[in-house]
Formats: sequence, structure tokens, C-alpha cells
Amino acid sequence: MAVNDTDIARGVIGECLGKGVKEFVVCSGARNIPLISALLECEDVVVWSHFEERAAGFYALGRMMDTREPCAVITTSGTAVAELLPAVVECHYQGRPLLVISADRPSVYRGTGAPQAIEQVGIFGDYVGECEDVEADTGKLFCGWNGKIPWHLNVCLGEGSEDDGRGIPLVTELGEWKPEREKLDVSLLVRFFDDVWKGVVICLGGLEPEDRPDVFEFLKRLKVPVVADPTSGLRELLGDLVLSDPDRMLKSGQFAKVLRIGDVPVGRFWRDLETMTEVEVLNLSRTGFSGLARKSETIYGSISRIIKGVGELAEVGDVTDLLRGNGRRAAQIDELLERYPDSEPAFVRMTSVYATMAESVYLGNSLPIREWGMFAQRDKESPHELVRANRGANGIDGQLATWAGWTHGVDDTWILIGDLTALYDLSAPSLLHDCDALGRVIVVMNNGGGRIFDRLPRVKKMDGAQKGIIANEHAFSFESWAMMWGWDYERVETIDELEIEGGDAPLVVELVPCERQTKEFWEAYEKLGN
Repeated sequence: MAVNDTDIARGVIGECLGKGVKEFVVCSGARNIPLISALLECEDVVVWSHFEERAAGFYALGRMMDTREPCAVITTSGTAVAELLPAVVECHYQGRPLLVISADRPSVYRGTGAPQAIEQVGIFGDYVGECEDVEADTGKLFCGWNGKIPWHLNVCLGEGSEDDGRGIPLVTELGEWKPEREKLDVSLLVRFFDDVWKGVVICLGGLEPEDRPDVFEFLKRLKVPVVADPTSGLRELLGDLVLSDPDRMLKSGQFAKVLRIGDVPVGRFWRDLETMTEVEVLNLSRTGFSGLARKSETIYGSISRIIKGVGELAEVGDVTDLLRGNGRRAAQIDELLERYPDSEPAFVRMTSVYATMAESVYLGNSLPIREWGMFAQRDKESPHELVRANRGANGIDGQLATWAGWTHGVDDTWILIGDLTALYDLSAPSLLHDCDALGRVIVVMNNGGGRIFDRLPRVKKMDGAQKGIIANEHAFSFESWAMMWGWDYERVETIDELEIEGGDAPLVVELVPCERQTKEFWEAYEKLGN
């Protein structure tokens, strides 16, 4: 039976109100939308909204100093929860009743390395009175809480369907099964290529630079359809083997096997595999995480060693016929990018063209990395071979700081991030204070908030005010931020204005896409079909 996220969320919020919690600071994300929706249904509550959890936790602390009453912070899953630790620690020693309500993926995902699934239960240790792990029953919460100390409710919410936001029953089918980390057993890979006539698709995640040559030769020899993340460094080099629109093209399900190579993939298709239990999945991973809650096999260790260990495999080819329509789909997408030149996807395409001048590219999480994978240029003669991102837990925090550390002292390095991601990490430029490298470019896609949520069916049904809270809408510009650090600055509102060239000082390029064209682009894209 499916778990109903709406009922769970309403039960949790109802229990909070029953304990006298009247103020809530919400930090929106896709995972905690049911909790926020339930809260917005309530009367006589005060709702504050902020995009960054660390500051939200301390804001709640300030509210409790004023009211002497409990205040709750509602977060999404993943590293967003960890951002609250400093405020929780301070509340512990001040004796303030901060209530943390963290959304979580279903418990079956724990330990798998699946996107946005970290170990949230007990994350605050001794600094909260207790952590209650809520998966279905919301009727016995707050046992032992006196309303004077920090407390943690970790609320597991299902993988909501696109139709009605209700959970789906994938989390109960496997019982207590947990994926085990395999040792370096290449026989699993040899056996995987038995019965290849049923169809094989390769999911290519992030790769270390030393693994890319062997993976490239391996895939060129197999000649099967590939879903290639930008961080693989092979997205352009593999040419026609790479599906141009995999999340849509693979919905037909005309294949029986998926081989994942490298880190857990970015795209939606990987998450859809959770319910495609008839598809056999084998992971080649340097970390040992399967990235799935469902059953799959995993070989972990050096990717190059694994591939070299199987010897020469024969060509498999595209028995799925997926590659036959690949060129046509690529042409359709190109036509949309030309039709809507000032849309966000078109800005990403042109940015990727200019970025071929860069020595490396870093992609901030959420929408930028997904849109780069979908719409960046695909010229084999100008590949983006050195591309990095933080995709361990998929958090949007610390992106600029990570880029600064990865590229310190290196010329011609670029980063593409979203506006909220930049706002999370405004102090990171201080880490480049003594960096004399040239040609550094920071591209900020400023679409006025978390627009990745606008396309969620659950959000589309909300009114304007509710959508604004979920998206963390804002009207900030990054010009003053660039000036503060002595960096050059350009604001780009049309594709004709886009011309990027790094110089002596770091350059901030603020892209402000046309909201109307972006909406029309996605509407036309949805009509392309699978």
C-alpha cells in the first residue's frame, strides 16, 4: 500500500501545533514540499522563509530569544540538515527549544549513496534531546520533550508520483534488504554481458581523470547507448553514442540491463530505475555505493582495474534502436534553443560554447548541472574534459568554496552556478584573496529563485504566494557582490549581449534569462514526447 505523504506531513504539523509551536522557518526543497504545504494550510501560525539553513537556524534562535517559545525550522533532505548543526549546538547551551523538522528519503535508501540520502537520524548527537525517526506513524511524537531543549523530528517522505503527490510503494517491497558493497569481482561484469540481445544501456557518472581513457575505449568498443553526465569528461568525446535526451527517450523501457560506470548519475532516469525492478543493474563504483535502494550488484574499486580485468569484450551494438532516433531528437532540441534564444536553456548552450576556452569547468548543483547535461554543446572537437561537481550528497552548499579549492592558482577556470547556490556561499571569494590566477569566470544563472521547483506538478497547483515560498523568490543582483571583492562584472539579459572573456581579475557574469521564453521553451519541450 502506498504511503501518503500528505497525511504524514499533516500529522507532523498537527503534533507540532499541539505542542505549542507557533513559528516556523521554512527552507524549501523538493523533499519537504508536503510539510510546507501542510503548514500553509494552518491558521494562526507565523511562517518565515529563507533559502539557507545555517542562517535560518540562527534566525529561529533569535525568534526564541524574543518570544521565549519554541520555534521550528523545516529543511529538505541531505546536507541541508547538517547546515543546522551550529544553531542546534548554540541552542543546546542556551537552553532554547529549537525544533528541527527534517524531510528525509524513505529509510530503505540509507547507506546506498542514492541522491540526497545521507544518515540524518542522530546527526545532531547529544545536542538534541532526541531524534524521532518518523516513517508513517505520527501519533506518538514528542515523548519526553519538555519544550525547553532542542528536538529533532526526521520525517521520511515517499518518492511522490507526478500525478497527485502521493507516495509510491517501492519502499516496502524489499523489506530489510540492504545493498552490500562487493569486492573487486570482475566476473560479475563478464556475466552481465550474457544475453545482451535484451538490450544494454550505459549510465556514465563522474569519473576520475585517470579512469577516462580506459572507459572511453571500453565504450567505443561496445557501441551501446550511453547516458553521459558532464562530470564523466566523455560527454562530447563519445559522439553519437551519447543519448541527447535520455530522461525522455528511456521512458519507453526497451532494454533489460543498465551498467553504471563511475559516480551516481545526475539525471532523472537514474531515479526512475528505482521502480523499474525488471531491469538488471550493475554498478562499477570507486566508492562502493550502489546509488539505489532497489536490489543491484556493485563492483567497487579502481574503475580502470575493473575494466582491464574483463579483457576484450565483443561489440554489443544498439539492439534497442535508441541511437537511431538520437540525431532527430538532438535536432529538435537545437531548433527549440534557436526559437527561444533568451531562454535559460539557450543561455546554458551558449555559455558552454564560450567555456570551451576554459581549462576546467565546475557546475553548481540542481538546475545548472542538469541543464548543462541536456543542452551544452556536443562538439567532439571542443570537448569539456575536466568537469567537476559536488554530487556526493547533492547539496547546493559550498559550491564556490569547492571550486576555489579545486582550482586555486590555476588559470582559465570557470564555474556555472545558480543564484541560490551563489547566495549560499557569498563569503567564498575570500578564499581566493591571494590567488593570482588569470581568466577565472564565475557565471551566475539568476532566474530569481529555485526555478527547478516550478516544473514540479505539486508546485504547479499552488497559488503565487505559495510558489514564492517554495522557490525562495528574490530580486537580488550580484553586481555589488562582485564589486565588494574587486572583481569584474557583466549583466546579460539577451543572448546578443553574451560575450565572455576572462581577464586579469575574476569575472562575474550574471545571466538573467527571459522568464516568458523559458516557460515557452519548457512547454514546447514537453510536447516533443518520448
